[in-house]
Amino acid sequence: MADINLVQEHHLAPEQARAAAQQVADKLSEQFELASRWDGDVLRFERSGVNGTLSLLPNQAQLHIALGFPISAFAAQIESKVADKMRRVFAPA
Repeated sequence: MADINLVQEHHLAPEQARAAAQQVADKLSEQFELASRWDGDVLRFERSGVNGTLSLLPNQAQLHIALGFPISAFAAQIESKVADKMRRVFAPA
């Protein structure tokens, strides 16, 4: 098992932060075939071997991904791609 934990600061309004989080989820879904759903201000996503959350807080987005054994070998590449996407979507306009 491997965990990925990222925190991205932002200065977006709540609806903009939610749209940015959805972009991250859409990218994860596209690359890893994850199903996602909103639970308040927490976006939950999962598939066999992967699950996680993207929590929206005022001025901060917190991402946690738990990778199962087969996928954990790619943790560094996944973290790099997701961190880059989060930086881009939560960046100031």
